[in-house]
Amino acid sequence: MSTTTTTLPYDLHGDLIEACSCMGPCPCWVGDDPDDGRCNSFTGYHFRSGTARGVDVSGLTSVSLVQIPGNVADGNWREVMFVSDNASDEQQDALLDALQGRLGGPLADLAALIGERVATYRVPIEYTIAGGTGVVKVGHPSGEGLAIDALMEPYRGPDGEPTRLVNSSWNTIPGNEALVGKASHNTISVPEHRMEWAYEMRNSIQGLDFHLFWQGE
Repeated sequence: MSTTTTTLPYDLHGDLIEACSCMGPCPCWVGDDPDDGRCNSFTGYHFRSGTARGVDVSGLTSVSLVQIPGNVADGNWREVMFVSDNASDEQQDALLDALQGRLGGPLADLAALIGERVATYRVPIEYTIAGGTGVVKVGHPSGEGLAIDALMEPYRGPDGEPTRLVNSSWNTIPGNEALVGKASHNTISVPEHRMEWAYEMRNSIQGLDFHLFWQGE
């Protein structure tokens, strides 16, 4: 059965988890240069529901692992992309068309910052957000161990509610609010692409129930 449902470029609902080498809160989200002048980061999207290029991508997850050499807006990012292994070929192609900018809209603006797309892999991805706790575990392409392993919690206000960031100058879920927090651990092991690092108690961002859409020109 075909998974094609509509022709809208993309209409995506889901959750965001990202973590990086910067101290929290992340300076990149307010337009400042990253700590140490560069940033090692991953951005993960879990799509609860939605379509890309008319293809149903509900239940899929993507994680973009990047090295950012300076201010995020200056581009020249280096990326390894992971897509969850429950995606069909059709679903992966449609999702990458959206995430890599070929369908236009806000995702194309983000994709334009990538200077080098190193590789794309379809691997097992565990991705959960529950009670404010975010977990990301991305299987290594070799089938042995994890490429990404991170655990994070949002900052919280006096009432116990997560600390929210709105109207930021930088946003990986444009038009949506984010929760700022810290990752108790953020371990990356993709040495074959010169991506290998481990951080504790550094920046994390969560975006719950985001909506990213583009109706076309």
